[in-house]
Parts: sequence; C-alpha cells; structure tokens
Amino acid sequence: MITIAQMTKDELRELIETSIEQKLLELLGDPVGAKSKKTFRKDKRINIRLSQKKLESIQRKALEEGIPYQTLISSLIHKYVNNRLIEKS
Repeated sequence: MITIAQMTKDELRELIETSIEQKLLELLGDPVGAKSKKTFRKDKRINIRLSQKKLESIQRKALEEGIPYQTLISSLIHKYVNNRLIEKS
C-alpha cells in the first residue's frame, strides 16, 4: 500500500479531488443515483498539452465555478462524449 508521503503531487491532488466529490455527494445527495457515482470514479490518467493562455482561461473559469480545473476539463469531456455539450449561438 502506498502512503501519502510516497504520492506524487498529481496523485495527491487526484485523491483530494475525489474525496471532495464523494463528500459533496454525501452532503448534497445524489439526484441521479448510481449513475453519477460511476461518473466520479476515475481509473485512467491522461496527459494533454495546452497553451499557457488556454490553461489560464480554463483555470479562471474553474475558479468562477468553484471547482478544480481538472474537474472542469473532465466534466467538459464527459458532456462532449455524451452529446450534452451545448454550443452558445
């Protein structure tokens, strides 16, 4: 078993984000049941390259939403894959 001291910064950040999401589900309830619990399960890691300007824009938007920027990116990908990403006219 790996200890917190052995974790990389990314692994620690992911652990914290997952813990926060699980706690929010406990506190606020889960309006769609087990489906959303599956959504929060993250078992694969990806790496992407973005321009500094794009990353800063995403981080600002996430700050406005009150969520970590990685969670915002994950949400956008999830909505896109499920054809729920709505384009503004």
